[in-house]
Amino acid sequence: MSTIPAEGTPAEGAPVVETPIANPYEDLEAQLRGRVIKPADPDFDEARAVYNGMIDRRPAVIVRCADSADVVACVKFARLHALEIAIRGGGHNAGGLAVWDGALVIDLSEMRSTTVDPASHTVRVDGGCLWRDVDHATVPFGMSVPTGFVSSTGVAGLTLGGGVSGYLSRRYGLTVDSLLSADVVLADGSLVTADAEHHPDLYWALRGGGGNFGVVTSFVFRCHYVGEAGNVIAGPIFYDLADIGEVMRWYRDFMPDAPEELNGWIGVLSIPPVPVFPEELHLRKACVILWCYSGPQAEAEQALAPVREFGSPLLVGLQEMPFTALQSMFDPLLPAGMQWYWKADFTPRIPDEAIEVHRKYGELMPTPMCTMHMYPIGGAAQRVAPDATAFAYRDGGWAAVIVGVDPDPANAQAISDWAKDYWEELHPTTAGSAYLNFIMDEGQDRIRAAYRDNYDRLAQVKAQYDPDNVFHINQNIPPAGT
Repeated sequence: MSTIPAEGTPAEGAPVVETPIANPYEDLEAQLRGRVIKPADPDFDEARAVYNGMIDRRPAVIVRCADSADVVACVKFARLHALEIAIRGGGHNAGGLAVWDGALVIDLSEMRSTTVDPASHTVRVDGGCLWRDVDHATVPFGMSVPTGFVSSTGVAGLTLGGGVSGYLSRRYGLTVDSLLSADVVLADGSLVTADAEHHPDLYWALRGGGGNFGVVTSFVFRCHYVGEAGNVIAGPIFYDLADIGEVMRWYRDFMPDAPEELNGWIGVLSIPPVPVFPEELHLRKACVILWCYSGPQAEAEQALAPVREFGSPLLVGLQEMPFTALQSMFDPLLPAGMQWYWKADFTPRIPDEAIEVHRKYGELMPTPMCTMHMYPIGGAAQRVAPDATAFAYRDGGWAAVIVGVDPDPANAQAISDWAKDYWEELHPTTAGSAYLNFIMDEGQDRIRAAYRDNYDRLAQVKAQYDPDNVFHINQNIPPAGT
């Protein structure tokens, strides 16, 4: 006989209740349409693996939920048995927060349905969907939602963090700016819908406040026009790393006033050794701008002329393509299970001293997959007031991320040290806060800094909807008064 699952550890603030059941999970399984995966099951190791191969955690149990009722049952069961709760959507989180030692993992990965309403230009998306699921549903109608740039990313994690890195963000805003409503299982096991009229404080907090307030089982997004017949003109332009000073200075001046239909993130990388690029460029260290033009074809050449005419590129890869092809361009290069170490900051400008840091660490990249990206926060994303959503950084500029990446665990230390050293030298030139979806475990000061003046309001909403801080395996905002 046992009172709680042997692997369990008490959730913060959760009641400890004596439950003399020989196998408590039998009681949980009887309530579910989904499946309970336990440590003794043959697919447990596969089920606990996440995108970041550096993460190796052993939950008490993983529940593959089939619907919102399963999620409700899991929340109630975890609280009854004093188990931690971790929430898995796409499993892409940099710090691997989708799994936790000794926790009950609420795994939404089999909740993947989407429903498009072409008349109202909306799409309803289950909490376990990946962005490729959304693109598959919306792009055939010539519509999309501002998202990230890797289609295997989970909808829930990217949305709840804000959603800054998409190709459509200058035209239509961040992902949270298109979020119309969300169905949420709260800490008491109730299911509510949060929108502008119902639970408005929760709706505000969900738009950038992360997984602090409940388990989101579905989202409704406003969709937007994307190109003609779902096509855009997009692709990379590579420049020799030695030209990074000229490229970054031109880019920092050009981007803020560029047409909002045109977006482009800038980075340093090694040119991937794939057949689409000339063999003589394979693994050459370079500065890249990856462009996307989503406006009318008749205006494309005028918008892209400055881009095509600038500098002495190694390769111009601009071409018409389906938006879905652009969204999935990096998927084969970035499969799940590699070693990842992330560091990040917002930066309102790209000063000359920062450019020299980028040049230095571009030359020092320890493995071919290490990279730095800077995603513009401008246009429509910048016109939203900083207190209109929980996501507070609306100053313009860029969300920068440095990632050490390699498939070999033997290189984990080298890629981590490179990312940390790069960030340490770059940090004094930045805004001093970061996009929380781009960081690992960096402490409470970094979380507070990211939310700026919105932090105290978020803590008040947390106190209202999760006063016991049941949902704390995240970039956590403790309830006000604790």
